[in-house]
Amino acid sequence: MIIGIGVDLVDIPRFERSLQRTPRLIERLFAPAERALRPHSLAARYAAKEALIKALGGSDGVHWTDIEVASEPSGRPVFALTGETAATVAARGIGVLHLSLSHDAGLATAYVIAESQESA
Repeated sequence: MIIGIGVDLVDIPRFERSLQRTPRLIERLFAPAERALRPHSLAARYAAKEALIKALGGSDGVHWTDIEVASEPSGRPVFALTGETAATVAARGIGVLHLSLSHDAGLATAYVIAESQESA
């Protein structure tokens, strides 16, 4: 059963300017494995984290650096959750998170579907 759906859209040039103005944002928003990525990839990951928060219905118990967007060997993006965020997702009965990312024409977008454990 679907518990939540989230979508987010990020203006890549605007996001890149924000990172240039406030370099510490990278440490606050991204897991260590994500921090060396190029701005368009970071923008897509930021959109994914925002979409996840929307699919969860809010940010209580969610920490940005506990959410890593990784890739399966096929290249498919997946969430690698740790810490309190992983515990929060499990406590909400979510067993499967589906993630889709895209970036083109200066925009990055992410779409997340959260399913209950019964669906898994």
